[in-house]
Amino acid sequence: MTTITLYHNPRCSKSRQALALLEARGVTIQVRRYLDEPLSADELRDLTARLDGDLKALVRRQEAEWKALDADAGDIEQVISAIVAHPKIMERPIADDGRRAVVGRPPEDVLTLLEA
Repeated sequence: MTTITLYHNPRCSKSRQALALLEARGVTIQVRRYLDEPLSADELRDLTARLDGDLKALVRRQEAEWKALDADAGDIEQVISAIVAHPKIMERPIADDGRRAVVGRPPEDVLTLLEA
């Protein structure tokens, strides 16, 4: 079975729910607390290349830091630069199996990585 990396914020209820869903299914999980260990620009580029759905889903657009930047959520380099500078604006949780990555909004979306 593949290891799933969960980009996790333990203070976030949706992130905790996604972690519990994966644990309940016996998935091997590598938890990365992205606020304690922020992603580099290269890691974010790799992650966005695997991301299912719209790039805008990667950004917490209601955060004051994002609003202050007046950046374009559809521009990959602006999104990457913003998240590198302000890791808390990255949406959570994100589950990544190395082939695909999904934003866990709702948390049950992380389970799509377990589908064949």
